[in-house]
Amino acid sequence: MSADSLEDYPIVVEGLRNSFGDNVIHEDLSLKVRRGEILGVVGGSGTGKSVLMRAIIGLQKPSAGSISVLGRSILNGSAQDDIDIRSRWGVLFQGGALFSTLTVEENVEVPLRQFYPEIGDNLREEIARFKVKISGLPEEAAFKYPSELSGGMKKRAGLARALALDPELLFLDEPTAGLDPIGAAAFDQLTRELQATLGLTVFLITHDLDTLYEICDRVAVLADRKVIAVGTIAELLALDHPWIQEYFNGPRGRAAKQSTARAKALPGAAKAVPGAAKAVPGAAKAMPDVAKAMDNSRESGA
Repeated sequence: MSADSLEDYPIVVEGLRNSFGDNVIHEDLSLKVRRGEILGVVGGSGTGKSVLMRAIIGLQKPSAGSISVLGRSILNGSAQDDIDIRSRWGVLFQGGALFSTLTVEENVEVPLRQFYPEIGDNLREEIARFKVKISGLPEEAAFKYPSELSGGMKKRAGLARALALDPELLFLDEPTAGLDPIGAAAFDQLTRELQATLGLTVFLITHDLDTLYEICDRVAVLADRKVIAVGTIAELLALDHPWIQEYFNGPRGRAAKQSTARAKALPGAAKAVPGAAKAVPGAAKAMPDVAKAMDNSRESGA
């Protein structure tokens, strides 16, 4: 693959096969994710959306195929390559996957301690609180335990931890599942603003049609054990695959499309989500200092 292709596609999956015993989940699956896009990943139950994500981030070993992330093989890299590449992505698992005995701030510090042990306590705490802020949580949330948080706050706390290492890639697994419509819309808006502000490439697994219409640049559809189509929703609607038509043209699909059209027709509609990403523009100004401190730590530890 050429250098230009690696720059354009930070995630490249080719000929992937995932199976559990005799149960084949994926067969000859291929997918390219463009740099800087929010790619929605959809499919029916059992199509292996989360399995695909886990394979890309090295938690599920496929039986065949290749996976390249940021120009490096996930399947054949050295131990040092694995450490380096894992520091360049962040993951929000379903439910947040927070450590229940740690505060939000301490949860965010976990990857910082793992990948940048040389960073001092004061700077690590400062970085963690910064990440909490840009995730849209109030400052006092940093000192709360997961049991003291609402479902939406847990999602944002998990997002803060996913952003801890200033990642280039962000993986989100059902980020709006279980949220009320207002909370889901706010999380969508936050995701879009973070992607634009921080220059992220986002791999987003979702069943939420509103999310697909509102923030996804393209959508990848899993069916028949592979990615059967990738494109904008308009491009997908032009295909005659029965699952795609039923999914996007069913009652919920039509409602999501109409809702998005109405929202875009309203002046200032993007500002209507209460509290969404208020912290991002101002907080982003501090990002170079955080990144510089982490780069200095990397160089001192080399």
